Amino acid sequence: MVKLTDDYLNNKAAFAAAGITVPTYDQDKLRTATNEHPRWVHFGGGNLFRAFHASIANTLIEKGELDSGVIVADTYDDSVVDGVYKPFNDRILRVVTKADGNFDKELFASVTEALFATPAREADWKRMQEIFKAPSLQVVSFSITEKGYNLKTVAGDLNDITKADLAAGPAAPKGNMAGLVALLLGRFQNGATPLTLMSTDNFSNNGDKLKDSVLTIAKGWKENGFVGQDFLDYLQDSKKISFPLSMIDRITPNPSETVSAKLKDSGFDDYKIIHTPKHTNIAPFTNTEEVHYLVVEDNFPNGRPKFEDAGVILTDRKTVGEADEMKVTTCLNPLHTSLAIFGSVLQFKSISDELQNKDLVGVIKQIGYVEGLPVVTDPKVINPKEFIDQLVTKRLPNPYIPDTPQRIATDTSQKIPVRYGVTIKQYVDRDGFDPSTLEFIPLTIAGWFRYLMAVNDEGEAFEPSPDPMMDDLKKYVGDIKLGEPTDVHAHLKDVLNNTSIFGQDLYAVGLGEKVENYFSQMIAGKGAIVKTIEDALAKHAK
Repeated sequence: MVKLTDDYLNNKAAFAAAGITVPTYDQDKLRTATNEHPRWVHFGGGNLFRAFHASIANTLIEKGELDSGVIVADTYDDSVVDGVYKPFNDRILRVVTKADGNFDKELFASVTEALFATPAREADWKRMQEIFKAPSLQVVSFSITEKGYNLKTVAGDLNDITKADLAAGPAAPKGNMAGLVALLLGRFQNGATPLTLMSTDNFSNNGDKLKDSVLTIAKGWKENGFVGQDFLDYLQDSKKISFPLSMIDRITPNPSETVSAKLKDSGFDDYKIIHTPKHTNIAPFTNTEEVHYLVVEDNFPNGRPKFEDAGVILTDRKTVGEADEMKVTTCLNPLHTSLAIFGSVLQFKSISDELQNKDLVGVIKQIGYVEGLPVVTDPKVINPKEFIDQLVTKRLPNPYIPDTPQRIATDTSQKIPVRYGVTIKQYVDRDGFDPSTLEFIPLTIAGWFRYLMAVNDEGEAFEPSPDPMMDDLKKYVGDIKLGEPTDVHAHLKDVLNNTSIFGQDLYAVGLGEKVENYFSQMIAGKGAIVKTIEDALAKHAK
């Protein structure tokens, strides 16, 4: 048996026997170098970082192109730092799982320090303040989820934590963004060296969201007399502080029990999954998929590691936006949402199982290849067709990525305007395209109404996933009974013409009646959803 803390340089044979690739560099020497000249801090020590960012650093260190390690800063769960970094010498075992069932296993020693970076832990906070003052620091990256940047309530007002932080000033911040701005203030007061703040969280315009949150805190502190205009000028000078956009795509779920068991059988001792009191699921290992993308706006005023030599695509701001739009509106998210809707009403428990169903695969191929690709903007740095090819053949069928249609179905009403509305609008706006020719996007929209009935294809009730509009939307379809005569137009018209949901009045673009027709077929009785999908595919095949 081998452990993460074993001497990988002098005990390579034992790791090789367990099928684990190990670094060639000395982690202790790397740690010393990082203390002398830190270059990269990452906020968010969870599974995505462990599978992706730590791998990028590992590759660059191996190539001699990064001369220090990554310092991890967690602000949400101290058990992550204390339970999965410190006991294992900050090392990570990454398991790349493949659709054919094979694994690739690699040990990373690219993390040299892990901190719980809040004032509540005084020593770690002081250490983070020292790191931010270092002129050598080039990049601060983030994977803290979209919620980590949020300063406001649902109503659009500042939340209570933010109000308290603005009133109290930078001495002892409680929120993520206030903590970050306090660290930036320390850098400003100690030379005002440039720095890049690089969000790699999976949502559109992530760099702009980060910038807006940072400036909201700084402006509030200025209004309350804690900082001067010169600090705001520093934050708003792109030659000093940059907020590049990025598009990231790599499915990295919670550690898998199946992977854990296989690691144990292979001779790896640190296979146990950790469930923290804050309900973080993490382990000495992380499991992820083989396909991945990171596209970043190349805007680094204090220099940067050669990210491109580790597979990161560095490009301009416009191209990052096009890559993101390609993924969100055509090549991934619309397909995911269709699988989520139909998977839920057809009682599937995993996305990978859905990919064994030829009809559901047929639907997403029609949405992606036939309806989406003709109008997608090609970002050039990623081939849209190859992206869908990988999604359908390698990514979605991967049995070790335990994603569920029920999870992806969360907040569907908020996703539809982008995931389908953008493509519909492209058909409306572009010469030579007629939105009324679309078939499988309206089929999916009809499937969504059928899902909102909260009755599966066998006529049994189920609990839909959370959605902020669920109560309002269910009013339109909640009284419909399978197999009974229904005035579908009367039920659906006020939703189908709602431009805030679909981006268009679907009747005005020739799709309202088509959705109604598909929905009518789906409520004919038990098994009607399966039959409607089969009939739509058969009609198209002709």
